[in-house]
This record gives sequence, structure tokens and C-alpha cells, in this order.
Amino acid sequence: MATPAIRMFRRLEGLFCVYKPSGVHWKLVRDSIEANLLKGLNVTLSQPLPQEVRFLPHPESGTAAPKELTLSAASIPVLSKHPLVTGPEFQHIRVGVGHRLDAFSSGVLVLAVGNGNKALNNLYKTRITRDYTLQGEFGTATNDFSHMGRVVERSTYGHITQDKLDRVLAVLQGANQKALLMYSNVDMHSQEAYEMAVQGLLGPEGKSLPILIGLRCTHFELPNFTLEVQCINETQKYLCKVVHEIGLELRSTAVCTGVRRTRDGPFTLQDALIHHHWTATDVMQAIHGKSQSNFYFKLLFSPRQL
Repeated sequence: MATPAIRMFRRLEGLFCVYKPSGVHWKLVRDSIEANLLKGLNVTLSQPLPQEVRFLPHPESGTAAPKELTLSAASIPVLSKHPLVTGPEFQHIRVGVGHRLDAFSSGVLVLAVGNGNKALNNLYKTRITRDYTLQGEFGTATNDFSHMGRVVERSTYGHITQDKLDRVLAVLQGANQKALLMYSNVDMHSQEAYEMAVQGLLGPEGKSLPILIGLRCTHFELPNFTLEVQCINETQKYLCKVVHEIGLELRSTAVCTGVRRTRDGPFTLQDALIHHHWTATDVMQAIHGKSQSNFYFKLLFSPRQL
């Protein structure tokens, strides 16, 4: 018969996402969640200790010493089965991490527990895209393309307008659209390519170079600007480099001051658990809510079904 802790563990198997704050390494996030899940499982009310029958000496009344030993049957708990003796029921739990975020970045981080690790592997075999919000600042160039790097150059930026920025973004997006078609390995004049494009499934087969699916400016106030990016096979270092290259195209320089992931495949900011909700109960609710979608169940079998 399964214990309450084991039944709770079975309900924890699946995919969920959390909000990783900036300045925190993803390993620390994973380790914190693992510790919280183990704590939640091990404090679950366990079954009562088994009883065993023993014959114990029965004390005689009176002051005179007993001439014969009197025994009486008693039911006592088996202390060898006590949690303080056996230790915690769960001492290890596997929490898998999806597309990682570096310490500089923040936003949606997908995690998996138990059989959810299989679904996590299938998830990243599909052509899923991710959304980011990038914060940039004109006038400075650094050795790592972020505002925390060593400054290597300063430049003017008063000549930059939003129209000029939008034109550069349009050219950059057009070049990436051509790369998307090139890596798709599909005849662009075929019916298959048309149907895949209509369904939004046109994309690179397997691993490819980073590709920007969408790129637009949502805020412009010199020297600061904000970009919304949809991409595939990217890294946060690559996104910072994109901001740097945009500055060069505008005859200036630019650094990335913030990277925030707002969507990773089917997971969005609305699904992400903040730090105060990294508990076993909240994770179980998040997994249960996400598992209601057909997308999750398809991931458990094959990404080709998507």
C-alpha cells in the first residue's frame, strides 16, 4: 500500500515553470526547488507505526518481593520503523531544467519532476519559439555586450531616431527569415511547405544557428530602448550581441541592460511560480493545471505528434 508521501510524489510528476530573478544562477533555483519538494514530501503525514505484541513483566502489588515472575501481553509500536530511526522517506528527487537562463537574465524557466523529464526532452525536440524583452542603451560598448562588462568604447547617439531603428530591425528580421527557410530543409515551392507555414510549423530541423522569428521596438526614449523578440535556438549571449550589432548599424554603440524571457513554448509569465510559491503544494497545483492541456499529454509520447 502506497504511503501518503508516495501518493503525493506521483501527483508531482510533470512540467511546470518558475520565474527566475536576475542575479540568481539557475542551479540555485533548481536546488532550492528540490529542497522544498523533499521537505514537502517528507512532512506529509505518514502511516501509523506498526504494532507488535510483547510479553512484559507485570509489577506485583505490595512491598514483599515476588516469588514468581508475572508476564502480561502488551501491544507496542515498532520503533525501528520510526522516521527518526529510518530517516526521511525521500532523500533524492530529480528536477530537470529546460532551456536555461544565465545569471544576468530573468523570466520563465521550465522545470520537470519525475516522468516530466521525458516530456521535457520531447518539448525541446519540437520547433518551439521563445519570447524575450530586451532592454538596451545607446552610447556604450562593452567586452561582453552587457552593461556589466568592461567598457571598451563610447559614442554619440543623438542622431538615432525610432524610424531609423525600425528600419534596421526590419532588415535584420528579413535576413533571419531567409535563414529560417534555409534551415527548414523543405522545398519552398511544395504543398508541404505551404501547409507547414499556415500552421506555423516551418522551422529548422534539429539544432541550428540562432534565428530571430520576430523583432520589434516597443519603447524608444534616448538613450534607452526596449525590444520584443521571438526566437529559436538562441542564447542570452547571442541576444546581447544582437543589441550590440543594432547599435553598430545605427553608427553608434549599444549595450544590453536587461534580458527577460516572457514565454518558453507553451509556458508564459502567467504560469510562472514566484519564489514564495516554490513549495510542493504550489508545484503540484501548477503541474495539475498544465497537465489538463493536450499539449502536455502529447509530449509524454512523441514530439512528432505536435
